[in-house]
Amino acid sequence: MDASLIATYALLASAAFGAGAMNSVAGGGTFLSFPALLAAGVPPVMANASNSVALWPGSLAAAWAFRAELKRFRKSLPLLTLVAFLGGIAGGLLLIATSNAAFASLIPWLLLVATVLFAFSTQLSAFVARLRQGANRPDDASASRQVGAAGFAFQLLVSIYGGFFGAGMGILMLAALAIQGFDDVHEINALKNWLSAVIYSVAVVTFVVADAVSWPHTTVMLVTGTLGGYAGGRVARRIPGVWLRRFIVVLGSLLTLAYFYKAQAN
Repeated sequence: MDASLIATYALLASAAFGAGAMNSVAGGGTFLSFPALLAAGVPPVMANASNSVALWPGSLAAAWAFRAELKRFRKSLPLLTLVAFLGGIAGGLLLIATSNAAFASLIPWLLLVATVLFAFSTQLSAFVARLRQGANRPDDASASRQVGAAGFAFQLLVSIYGGFFGAGMGILMLAALAIQGFDDVHEINALKNWLSAVIYSVAVVTFVVADAVSWPHTTVMLVTGTLGGYAGGRVARRIPGVWLRRFIVVLGSLLTLAYFYKAQAN
């Protein structure tokens, strides 16, 4: 194996580890792994498919790292999982019917909205809570983890987005959950990681059946991406909520600026 090939696989391995860790914390890992695949010479469509397959186990590993928090949503989780699965399918079908150029122009705007929503989610959730005061809504911890009809609808939209493209899906999902009133950032991280894994699962089946995966590159990324996802999940649970929230806002802002710059360059 020559030096250039070793360097290529080292780049893919490190990018996938970083992407897995980022996805477990806040999302945005695609911003690391997808360009690495392009730099390795993988064609764009195949790079997108390979990236989805490579990061899928990392989402599962991150969800496992947050399993204690995930157990608190026993009542809502089955329906949320179904919504994520159906949304992922719908997003994939929508992608087939839409040009890449049309969707690419929407990406920075979607990221901007998601980042702003998450940054001000505390104020927005407080506003929503005031509107619900007359609805005799229970205040106990168990009730606070119940997802309403609007929450399921919001999650369906996010799942469609994730099945459609996926970049920034974590930021959108965190924003959607935070606005519903979930104030524990680690709990919404647990939900985000599990639901992302479900959406990725739909993409994995689609791309593998379509033979659109570059397996030599993807195999390397599968291993390190999974390790990164688990490591990131373990670290994230030890980060104070306020610092994790700030990191998410900064990451979302950087992703938004990067995609706006990319859109202008094209």
